[in-house]
Amino acid sequence: MPLPDSPHAVSVCLPTWKSVIGYEEGRDKVVRKMRMGYPRFFRHPLVKRLTAMAAEEIAEDGEEAFVFPNKVAAQRALRWIERRTEMAVRSESFNGMHVLAVPAKARQAAVDYQRFTGELVSSRQAEDFLEGKVREGDKSHLLQRRLGKLLAIEPDHVFIFNSGMASITAVLRALPGVKEGKKTLQIEFPYVDALKVQEQFGNGVVFLNQAIGESFDEALRRIRAGEFAGVFTECPSNPLLRTIDVQRVAAACAEGGVPFVIDDSAVGPSNVAALRYADVVTTSLTKWLSGVGDVMAGMASVRPDSDHAGILLAALAEESARSTPLYIGDAEVLLSNLKGFPARMAAHNANGLAIAEMLANHPGVAEVWHPSLTTREDYDKIRAPRGGYGPLLSFVLKNPKKAPKVFDALQVSKGPSFGTPFTLACPYTMLAHYTELDWAEACGVPSHLIRVSCGAEETSGLLNHFATALEQA
Repeated sequence: MPLPDSPHAVSVCLPTWKSVIGYEEGRDKVVRKMRMGYPRFFRHPLVKRLTAMAAEEIAEDGEEAFVFPNKVAAQRALRWIERRTEMAVRSESFNGMHVLAVPAKARQAAVDYQRFTGELVSSRQAEDFLEGKVREGDKSHLLQRRLGKLLAIEPDHVFIFNSGMASITAVLRALPGVKEGKKTLQIEFPYVDALKVQEQFGNGVVFLNQAIGESFDEALRRIRAGEFAGVFTECPSNPLLRTIDVQRVAAACAEGGVPFVIDDSAVGPSNVAALRYADVVTTSLTKWLSGVGDVMAGMASVRPDSDHAGILLAALAEESARSTPLYIGDAEVLLSNLKGFPARMAAHNANGLAIAEMLANHPGVAEVWHPSLTTREDYDKIRAPRGGYGPLLSFVLKNPKKAPKVFDALQVSKGPSFGTPFTLACPYTMLAHYTELDWAEACGVPSHLIRVSCGAEETSGLLNHFATALEQA
């Protein structure tokens, strides 16, 4: 079932540990039952119908069609796929959209491009196309005004994209050092595709798994030497909810003339004031700011007094307008969903604290990751004046073999993504790193980790659900 119950839901119910494995392994008995999925990983039924129409008109034998929202995105994809596969790809206009006809052997490269960049046709855009009423126009300026007020910066320092990953990809492309051939630096274990996009669309990435000890000191030295095109981190990180010493990193970046990029999606800008230290902050608007789970969007905000502001403002303005603009129908839904933010985060934050404390004191739980418990001192340095510790947390059991039983017994919604009004749990590592579980374990992310996005339900009932499930531990 879609989560929420909407034709434009961004999550899907995967209610058991076994169903998650079935999804990851592409087992027919799971996949054929799925009516929805996270849009970058699962082609939405409306987009599938649109793609079938495009394929019938454009694709030839041995080719598969991939639909893009505009010519710029399609041409970029074409060049990337051809470089990766050394196969010719055709680009065709299709009633205002653009279609790539991709050889069957190059299919995976096209799938990867859309997954990593988030440059997709949205389900609402596909729906309007199929009904013959695709709408022109743009309401991103209204979002810029609303979000600029929230961030206390001018609207022209806020840029809207059609997904969170599109905003990260746009920032990567905007860094002058990337054009000079420099690598980027990723500090802390990030959301899977935030690292992949640096690997695939930059010049490679130096990955520092944890910001401690001699390795961190060496990374700061290399930053001060101006070695990197940019430094990326998440505050806090997903799924381990750790926060680095942003003050030390920001100082090193300023000295080395290296742009500092923070993603605040895990807790949202009402909880952390990342823009005080970063040159640019990326945010998945799909998550806490939308708060519903029925629209994809992303944001990049530039700090006004950043030494890199001029270059970033010009590059991101072009990116957001030309390659990955937010469809007007999605912009309208997001504008409506933003009502009540950030006030509604109080209930989410309170549940996050309550569940984290309960899990930390449970005899069957080995470890809990939550900003109230994890690198709290560093988190407090960037916590917003009225901010809390966020609704996202992760935990592992003392007996890993019991994780599937506990997960299956947990009476909350289960599926990918986070930031919905209802609590949403998933075996995160199994979903995000199924083909690289050993690597994730080596980075300190256990394969049996369960991530929880705490909703706004009544706290005592939620605590009871967890207590009952943990009886299996």
